[in-house]
Amino acid sequence: MASMANGRSNLYNAAARAKARKAALIDTTRMRQLLQQGPESIGVSIGELGYRTEMDLYASRMDGADAVEAALFHNMDNDLSQVLRFCQGHLRSLVAIYVERFDYEKAKTVLRAVNGGASDELIETQILPSENPRNAPWLQIVRTTDGLAEAVEAMSGTSWGRTLSKLDGEPKLEDYENTLDMQYFSDALKAVKGRDGSPRLLRYLRMEIDHRNVINQFRGIRQSMSQEKRSSIVIPGGKIDPVTMRQASQAETDEELIESLRRSGSFDDTGFEEAMSESKKIGSLDPYAELMSHQRHAMLKRFSHLSPVSPFPVIHYIECKALEVRNLRLLVRGKSVGLPDEVIEAHLDY
Repeated sequence: MASMANGRSNLYNAAARAKARKAALIDTTRMRQLLQQGPESIGVSIGELGYRTEMDLYASRMDGADAVEAALFHNMDNDLSQVLRFCQGHLRSLVAIYVERFDYEKAKTVLRAVNGGASDELIETQILPSENPRNAPWLQIVRTTDGLAEAVEAMSGTSWGRTLSKLDGEPKLEDYENTLDMQYFSDALKAVKGRDGSPRLLRYLRMEIDHRNVINQFRGIRQSMSQEKRSSIVIPGGKIDPVTMRQASQAETDEELIESLRRSGSFDDTGFEEAMSESKKIGSLDPYAELMSHQRHAMLKRFSHLSPVSPFPVIHYIECKALEVRNLRLLVRGKSVGLPDEVIEAHLDY
């Protein structure tokens, strides 16, 4: 986890640059226009909307949705590097706390690929393309290890790698992933609670923890996970108190889970009844995930407006950029497999 840097922050300049970047993102109208396009033309259009450099990089050896997806991830990595470069001093430290989650996601990607038996060639050409320099350290782990245990050992130079290596018994992939989530939020909370931290960023992180815990409990019910297991994967530090979360881990239905969570004054149940109905209808947790995503985006947007000269315009931009990439991936993948436009649009998060 990034340590707090000394030095003068450039809040005004960084906030202005972040707002300019956010204004250049694909708006709802343009996203819906992309939805109307066919699978052959949508890649060209995405390239014209700021992704051309990365699209050209992969065009020589990849095509279709694979090429677009690789370009989107590469563009996101480039963007994160650029944003960190224009942040200075303490501001950079706070933004880096948020950005570090993307490294944790790459760690999960490596572990999933290794656990799934993906060949080094497949990982290097499609999952973590070698054209992207930010993938280099992760590809080194893939090339020099065999199996989950060795991959974890190769990560021992990082704070999360040291934590993963301490797990007892024969951990499964989901145990490693849960531990990564706990490690990230533990480090982030410590950094933000420090003397030079940000109370509003702390509030946002605690909401994220609550949402991660809630979706994990819904998933635990679907997977018939034991109460002990469900209790063990609760990430500490959220606003919802530990007693409520222990009770929630004993719920056997969605209705019981929501009722348990309502006992905490920190749980906003707005929209959960509708999400539960939709979730049962389509057999997916997506309605819950999308509802909580909207709640987080609303908080980031509000904090960005309330604190225009703060880390929040930068963090809000990063979240909006990540959302754009997610939406474009859904569009491209959905088109490539022939999903109806209405199904794709139902999963887009504007």
